[in-house]
Amino acid sequence: MSDPDPVELDVPLSHLAPEDKAERAGSFGGAASHYERYRPGPPLAAVDWLLPTKVARVVDLGAGTGALTRLLTDRADEVVAVEPDDRMRSVLTDQVPGIRAVMGRGESMPIPDSSADAVLASSSWHWMDPIPALREVGRVLVPGGILGAVWSGPDREGAVLVQAQALLAEPSRGGAEAAGSDKGDSSTNEFASLIMTDARRPSSSLEIPAGVPFDQPEREVFTWDVALNADELIGLLGTFSWLITMPEETRRGVIAEARRLLKELLGVEGDVTVDVAFRADAWRSRRHDRA
Repeated sequence: MSDPDPVELDVPLSHLAPEDKAERAGSFGGAASHYERYRPGPPLAAVDWLLPTKVARVVDLGAGTGALTRLLTDRADEVVAVEPDDRMRSVLTDQVPGIRAVMGRGESMPIPDSSADAVLASSSWHWMDPIPALREVGRVLVPGGILGAVWSGPDREGAVLVQAQALLAEPSRGGAEAAGSDKGDSSTNEFASLIMTDARRPSSSLEIPAGVPFDQPEREVFTWDVALNADELIGLLGTFSWLITMPEETRRGVIAEARRLLKELLGVEGDVTVDVAFRADAWRSRRHDRA
């Protein structure tokens, strides 16, 4: 497996150069159908908490292929999906017929002033420039309107990931002894670095600085389990931008190593499933008119 770009490994997502962040943010469209198939959206409980009552208009900001959009259709008279990537938006309109889907981004939405009761972002807020995005959301929201952000994904503190990390940390369990060569040890150590580091993970928080028209946010955490087989686990891995943007040869190597380790360390292959703990971190703020 070829060495990944060290910048990818060492630089937190929030500190990426603008061009690198733009590349990562724009990478999902090339895997839009795969993303729709394997990336789960937030749980209904999180949506209920973000939007506790039915509203006239809600905006799904950075809607992707519509994982959140489809959960909003019975919670508002109108749902507007805002998504900058044409390929993601095309999958969304196929999967959620009748939804109004428009090209736009957090910093610039084709939506009138004070016309939305809520703006929600599911695993997308970290791709936006926060201050301009907060001001733009403030523009389109009615006074008292809700800004919600939620990040959903495998829980790093869940039993399966904790077990996998412990096994990967033991060279005799996942390295040369399992693969029968020093090369196996090297590729396993590299894969462990890839999946265990926090470098490519987004910050799952909604921060409200001074000077923007929002109250400090409330926070809630939701957890649930999903039974996944090896193909589904590999599919989920393939929805993350750090893997999508790898050179093809490197990406294939990472996927092959992941499949090998799932079989040899966790016994997950074929139709065998493992219960993976998922977590959603949800943040909710309201627009105010205070100076």
